[in-house]
Amino acid sequence: MRVVFLGPPGAGKGTQAKRLAAHEGIPQISTGDIIREAIRSGSELGKEFKGYSERGELVPDELVVRLVAARLDQPDCKMGFILDGFPRTVPQAKALEQLLDERRMPLSAVIFFDVSDDEVVHRLSGRRTCTKCARIFHVEMEPYKGGPCAQGGQCDVVQRADDKAEVVAERLRVYREQTAPLVAYYQAQGKLTRLDGGKSQNDVETALNRVVT
Repeated sequence: MRVVFLGPPGAGKGTQAKRLAAHEGIPQISTGDIIREAIRSGSELGKEFKGYSERGELVPDELVVRLVAARLDQPDCKMGFILDGFPRTVPQAKALEQLLDERRMPLSAVIFFDVSDDEVVHRLSGRRTCTKCARIFHVEMEPYKGGPCAQGGQCDVVQRADDKAEVVAERLRVYREQTAPLVAYYQAQGKLTRLDGGKSQNDVETALNRVVT
């Protein structure tokens, strides 16, 4: 199984990717997670990524493609993978095709999680993240109670800089401008399946499983 997950920020791609990856025993490749780890490391590349993230801008294609190529060459990708958050532009999609052709690893499916802008703003502006275990909460949902994350110990639960309302609006603008054309791109190739990402997590998971398993 080699799958690409597409959709706006906050569409639930990461949640569904983690569930499917655990079920199938294949890696979830999240460029966002890789980039955030680089930022936490304080490396020079991480500092460069941090600037783009805090402004709500996309990291340049060249840097992201290098990260993905290195990840695809790791042994755990031989049995399949889920690409979560990549590609984000048509040039990245073409670069991915070249990477996969070189490795004889054709895509099985491209899944588009369709969510409205209003729902995206609601989800992301209310999202909080544990600084230790990276567990994600929402201010309107249990088990978030405004205090520290019990699972992560006495660590802070904070709002990420890229989840602030003004940055979310910019992320959506960038998505519509640069990422949304991927839907038409993959649809023209007959590879795209559209799912209603506004439904509950369990309903989306059920619909996803019908498509990919």
